[in-house]
Amino acid sequence: MAESKRDYYEVLGVSKDADDAAIKKAYRVLAKKYHPDMNPGDAEAEKKFKEASEAYAVLSDADKRRQYDQFGHAAFEGGAGAGAGFGGFGGFEDIFDMFGGGFGGFDFNGADFGDIFGDIFGDIFGGGRRGGRASNSPMKGANIRKSIRITFEEAISGCEKELELVLKDPCTTCNGTGAKPGTSPETCPKCGGKGQVVYSSQSFFGTVQNVQTCPNCNGTGKIIKEKCSSCLGTGYTSSKKKIRVTIPAGIDNGQSVRIREKGEPGVNGGPRGDLLVEVNVSRHPIFQRQDMHIFSTVPISFAQAALGADIRVPTVDGDVIYTVKPGTKTDTKVRLKGKGVPSLRNAQVRGDHYVTLVIQTPEKLSAEAKEALRKFDMLSGNTLKQESANTDATDKNKGKSKKKFMDKVKEAFEE
Repeated sequence: MAESKRDYYEVLGVSKDADDAAIKKAYRVLAKKYHPDMNPGDAEAEKKFKEASEAYAVLSDADKRRQYDQFGHAAFEGGAGAGAGFGGFGGFEDIFDMFGGGFGGFDFNGADFGDIFGDIFGDIFGGGRRGGRASNSPMKGANIRKSIRITFEEAISGCEKELELVLKDPCTTCNGTGAKPGTSPETCPKCGGKGQVVYSSQSFFGTVQNVQTCPNCNGTGKIIKEKCSSCLGTGYTSSKKKIRVTIPAGIDNGQSVRIREKGEPGVNGGPRGDLLVEVNVSRHPIFQRQDMHIFSTVPISFAQAALGADIRVPTVDGDVIYTVKPGTKTDTKVRLKGKGVPSLRNAQVRGDHYVTLVIQTPEKLSAEAKEALRKFDMLSGNTLKQESANTDATDKNKGKSKKKFMDKVKEAFEE
């Protein structure tokens, strides 16, 4: 008994009302996952690949999809509809002569496999599709990454730092050719000066061409027989250099400053790479930062909170005087406008500084201070003795209740 086929929509993992883009996307994922060249010798992966390809061939074609929706698999098995049988497996739009054999008697000529397998082959075979940029064309040099540490205050106000690093420069002896003076690099015989070589291999799809960087010349298209004694054929010499880095005001921890063309030299006449300096900002003992705002906590005494007073509040611009209002409660938030972090885009625009006022309770008091507090308490509600008074009242009430109960017992016996 023949094995029953799964529903094509189920195979691709899409709903029956899925549009063409969703169907193509689903198939691309499955084709890449179960591609035979990605799973050599895996019969189950090959089976799933065939199943997904068969489903896509039907659902990507409007006429075939309409027949399938109406008759199911029977539409292509000679039982119904005009589309009985797709004939031989005809190939995938001549993409590297793929799919020369038969996949279950389906002809995929009508299916749009070109862009799908172009993407898949770009991943599987290292981007070796035809028409790519030659590896010996001018290319920008690699970027260099360094990091520096600055203080919290330097991040707010901006600063300048100096970095010492080793940079490569074109060799002055050979003018960057890498060849001994009086000689010149020669065209690579392996790649013919293209910097790339093409390897052909047989796969499940037929003949596949894989383009790789030439191992003989490392993609330059040139070989050096007599190397320069100064640079040993590299074309570059290294030296220590000091680079001044301007850190803009308002930079945050983890952000980077880019210095153009201070990276590695370009290849084949390309421009230099860049120097990327990552900034690490040290923590501050008082201030905390969130975006463009600064947060801090300032302690105040009970007297300052109750009576009001002028206090000094530390900011990144120095101390400022703030007037505490009488009756201020603990955890009161105060906003100091324009005392926050400058914007990287416009240093004239700054965030705010938010201060939390916290009333401190003294841990050690002199006898005179304790007596003064007791007098204050007596004048402001006598809270120190309030609980004692409540306790005495409760005890008296309990005594009265007990007495009433005993009186009732006594009266009952007398009767």
